[in-house]
Amino acid sequence: MRWRLSMKQVKYDVIVVGAGPAGSLAAIHAAKGGAKTLLLEKDRDIGYPVRCAEGVSHIGLTNYVALDPRWIRSTIKDAILIAPDSTQVPVATNNEMGYIIDRRIFDYDLAMLAAKEGVEVQTKAYVYDLLKAENGAVTGVKLDYMGKKLEIASKIVIGADGVESRVGRWAGLHTAVKIKDMESCAQFTVAGINVDPGKILFYFGESWAPGGYLWVFPKGNNLANIGLGVNGERTGLGCALDLLSKFLKNHYPEASILTTVAGGVPVAKTLKRITTDGLLLVGDAARTVNPISGGGIATGMLSGKLAGEIAAEAIEKGDFSNSYLENYSKKWSKAQGKNHERLYRVKEVIFRLTDEELNSLAAKVINIPVSERTLLRIFKTLFMNRPALMKDILLAIAGL
Repeated sequence: MRWRLSMKQVKYDVIVVGAGPAGSLAAIHAAKGGAKTLLLEKDRDIGYPVRCAEGVSHIGLTNYVALDPRWIRSTIKDAILIAPDSTQVPVATNNEMGYIIDRRIFDYDLAMLAAKEGVEVQTKAYVYDLLKAENGAVTGVKLDYMGKKLEIASKIVIGADGVESRVGRWAGLHTAVKIKDMESCAQFTVAGINVDPGKILFYFGESWAPGGYLWVFPKGNNLANIGLGVNGERTGLGCALDLLSKFLKNHYPEASILTTVAGGVPVAKTLKRITTDGLLLVGDAARTVNPISGGGIATGMLSGKLAGEIAAEAIEKGDFSNSYLENYSKKWSKAQGKNHERLYRVKEVIFRLTDEELNSLAAKVINIPVSERTLLRIFKTLFMNRPALMKDILLAIAGL
């Protein structure tokens, strides 16, 4: 199938800015609801460059799309947590699978699914401003396409433009993130290393990733994504790229670095406002990233699905006001928002633990039989004297 090379209309019901998983899901569900939809991507290729560790749970993926084996680089069945003193703590996964996916193929295929639903998809479309009515309502976008300045009108715009979310700022939404809620991240995709393709590794501690963690995600064929995140308040303890280079030199000196990416990941609460007249924000733009793991694929797809459905309903009713679009905020809060806030409170404690506290926790849980050493059991050990946080964990796991 070939991508369309020119906008067929000058006005759409819905324009989605950003063709990552959140944006594509928003476009898919807007189109399924009958909305004439345009999906815009600033880069020349959808799915590239990859700015993601590429890990997602089986449930987090299959809740929204049918699994295609082409997306899967590794099937993950085991996880090991590694303390600052190098104590390794295998975690019982209870046969819950996860995957390391190939985002280039995955993102491209999601956009293809959107096109099959009737969405017009356009790459190399750089949105540089919004169209607005006199009352401030968003009514479309201004973009640069291959050197041509275009104005494309729409009834609703969905911002899926990532953590920077200029779309949100242009619409007047407060999108700033506190420094303590931003992780400075770096990742190498490396080749020529010996790693178990079914096992992911997480390293915790000041020497590896101050206020965050370091990950080793295998991709098969002796490939892996190795990266880390440093809390914004702790970057004085080491640059993410420098810390990552040091780890690679010490642990995988034989590795060849195929790709290098760096950037910020928001581990914040969802924005207080993710809608305004004529506009909704999804995915990283709305701060839907899991505050503990920094993972955003599944939650991004959920937010995109909900936003696309509400956008289509709004088009059908002819009501693009914030008062109607806020139904998306309500649906997000019911589906995931409350859990998101619980995970944020837990994150605030976990990533402030000292190396001594992390080593002490590892020493305690390593005595628990592996078959019983679930994340819940580890959290119970950590929060045994913090009943309020233990309640947050239980409710989050239960999805209540």
